[in-house]
Amino acid sequence: MMNKEQKKIYIKDMTTQFEESEAVLVAHYQGLNMKQLDDLRKQMREHGIKFKITKNRITKLALEKTRCKDLANLFTGPTAVALSKDAISSAKILTKFSKDNKNLKILGGIMGKDVLDVAGVAKVATLPTLDEARAKIVGILRSPAQKITSILLAPASKIAILALEKSKK
Repeated sequence: MMNKEQKKIYIKDMTTQFEESEAVLVAHYQGLNMKQLDDLRKQMREHGIKFKITKNRITKLALEKTRCKDLANLFTGPTAVALSKDAISSAKILTKFSKDNKNLKILGGIMGKDVLDVAGVAKVATLPTLDEARAKIVGILRSPAQKITSILLAPASKIAILALEKSKK
């Protein structure tokens, strides 16, 4: 049980985290054991995502003062939040984990200023992460350079082959 001072600190801390996070995803975790929760937290931590089990009544008070206030109706029952700068990574991890563990139920969330329902979170999870998008762009940019190089080198190789054939005669 929290005393009044601890509640104030919790509300202040959660308000700050909601405001600083680009994405906030809400899920129910009822039925997950501690090992599963620890595994999920570990996966989240590896990507710089905070996964917190919340105290609903107090968390709703923290939500009132933030852009995430529309999520207040999701905070019923055994609720946890994923707070991150990268919405795509957190959506991917939660979606993958919920497929493997049916007891984790994604309820919705917020990305930037957009409120997401379950389907919205699933759509975000299909998007490429920032690193994946960068890799695709580099691949696209590299491809024309490789083609130009092969075109420029092709005549020289043909000349070398012709010269080799002539020298054999």
